[in-house]
Amino acid sequence: MLLLGSSSLSPKISKAHRIDNYTGLPAISGMELAERLKAHLDEVGVEITDKQVGAVYAMGDYFALQCGEEMLEANSVIVATGVVQTKALDGEDKFLGRGVSYCATCDARLYKGKNVAVLGYSTDSAEEALFLSEIVDSVLYFPMNDNLPDERNNINVIREIIGENSVTALKTDSGEYDVSCVFVLRDAVMPDKLIPGVETDGAHIKVDINMKTNISGLFACGDVAGKPYQYIKAAGQGNIAALSAIGYLNEIKKEV
Repeated sequence: MLLLGSSSLSPKISKAHRIDNYTGLPAISGMELAERLKAHLDEVGVEITDKQVGAVYAMGDYFALQCGEEMLEANSVIVATGVVQTKALDGEDKFLGRGVSYCATCDARLYKGKNVAVLGYSTDSAEEALFLSEIVDSVLYFPMNDNLPDERNNINVIREIIGENSVTALKTDSGEYDVSCVFVLRDAVMPDKLIPGVETDGAHIKVDINMKTNISGLFACGDVAGKPYQYIKAAGQGNIAALSAIGYLNEIKKEV
C-alpha cells in the first residue's frame, strides 16, 4: 500500500480551532486530532509519500499515476483529495493540455526556453515556480495567497489578476502578458481533470454506497465524494472504501 499526500496532513484539520463531532474525542483541537491521526499511521507503519499526483489514468487492469516525471502503477486507487472550491478560470478547461497545466514538474520541459505564468494557489507553488525558473526562459508569478518564492532574476511577481487566460497570453487589469503556458497550481485539482473518464457531479465524484466509482478499481471517499463535509463522515467512508478496495483486489487474485 502506498499513501500519497502531505506528511503534515490536511491544513483543514490542523487549522480547526475546535472539533466537537468526532465521536470519542469531544472538544478536540484540529492540531491535536492531526497529531493523533499521524501517530496512528506511525504505529501501524504507514508512511506518507510526499509526491504530487498530476493525473490518474485507468489502463484497464491497472492504474498509472503521474507524479512529476515518474509514473507509478497500482491495481486499485482510493481518491481522498478533498473538494476543490475554486472556480475554473476562463479558458482553463478549453486549453487544458494545450497551454494549461496543473503540474510544473510534469510539464516544465515542454516549455524549455519559453515564457510561462504560474497562478500560485497551493502551499508549494512558490517552490514549483523556482523549479520552472531553472528550465523556462521566464516565469510570471501570480500569488493567489501570501506564499511568495525567493527572488530570482527571471521571476516577476504580479500582484493583481483580472480577466481570462489563454495559451498565447494572460490578461490582467495591469496589462497583457505573452506566455506559452499557464500553470494553475492548486492544493487539489478538479476530479474530472485529475482522473479522465470519472463521473462527477460538480466538484464531487459520483460513488455508490460502497464508495465505488464508474471506473472499476477506483474508489472515492470524504469531501470529494460529496456533502456533508464532516471529519467523522470522511473517516467512515474511508473505511468503506478501503474494505471495497480489498474486496476488489481479492476478486482480481481469483481471476488470475
